[in-house]
Amino acid sequence: MSTQNLSNDQELFVSGHRACHGCGMSLAVRHILKATGKDVIVVTPTGCLETFTSPYGYSPWRVPWIHHLFENGPAIATGVVAALKAQKRESERVVAIGGDGSTFDIGFGSLSGMLERGDDVLYICVDNGAYMNTGGQRSSASPIYSSTTTDPAGKRSLGKLQKKKDLPTIIAAHGVPYVATASVAYLKDLQKKVKKAMGYHGARYIQIDSTCPSVWGFPSDQTLEVARRGVQSGMVPLFEMEDGEVTKVRKIKKKIPVEEYLKTQKRFKHIFSDADGREEIQTIQALADSNIERYGLLKKTAPQDAEVQD
Repeated sequence: MSTQNLSNDQELFVSGHRACHGCGMSLAVRHILKATGKDVIVVTPTGCLETFTSPYGYSPWRVPWIHHLFENGPAIATGVVAALKAQKRESERVVAIGGDGSTFDIGFGSLSGMLERGDDVLYICVDNGAYMNTGGQRSSASPIYSSTTTDPAGKRSLGKLQKKKDLPTIIAAHGVPYVATASVAYLKDLQKKVKKAMGYHGARYIQIDSTCPSVWGFPSDQTLEVARRGVQSGMVPLFEMEDGEVTKVRKIKKKIPVEEYLKTQKRFKHIFSDADGREEIQTIQALADSNIERYGLLKKTAPQDAEVQD
């Protein structure tokens, strides 16, 4: 076997971390680095990923890795790019990997600046829909009617009342060359998109639906199945955008009602318990149907419940 093949097959994210059983985020990061190869420097803001990969004396990272504050990941990544350029190290690339809290919320200003400047950074958001590292507080990535610790469901509340922020579209509006969404349910698709993004220069963005058994509330052996249902229902559309235009989507092979996705998770348990909640399931179904129509996730000539090939 050649040296090149050995390098390509090397695991760059290994055992030694403390992620929860069934963590979608750790699975996503392992496959991100399979796609990037070893010539990368990873920048990670505070969050789950930083916490479970940095116990004292141990590290799963087999590439250079930098941890920094919640709010300034894109700025740190920009500084690393500038340093590499000054040292004429053209073969090494910079990848920032942040959760939805640091991406959608706390670090959004820094991210917008990085995008506007066109800095040569691939920014990847491993999106698990809340501030999981600190107990599951809502973020602007939390889906509507999910129960979080700061928007809990109860007698007078149906959980979070706002829709999830459409961050991929916001990022595409910055004029970046490549934006994509992915899911831990489809790892080959994820790797393909990361490899494609690495072929570009300038600011790029990938958002990965990263299922979280601990806070979403499902058995840890169901991580891939729950993620798959999110895609099959239309709640998690998978697509690619190049220069602001949708260029490719992953078709849904068999559409399922959004209820089949929601009922797998305790964070949506409350909307199945009374009449008011049951009405909101239809609101969520309308959002999923809107995604399907907007991105053309089903062939128009096929019945909605028929299988559609990729």
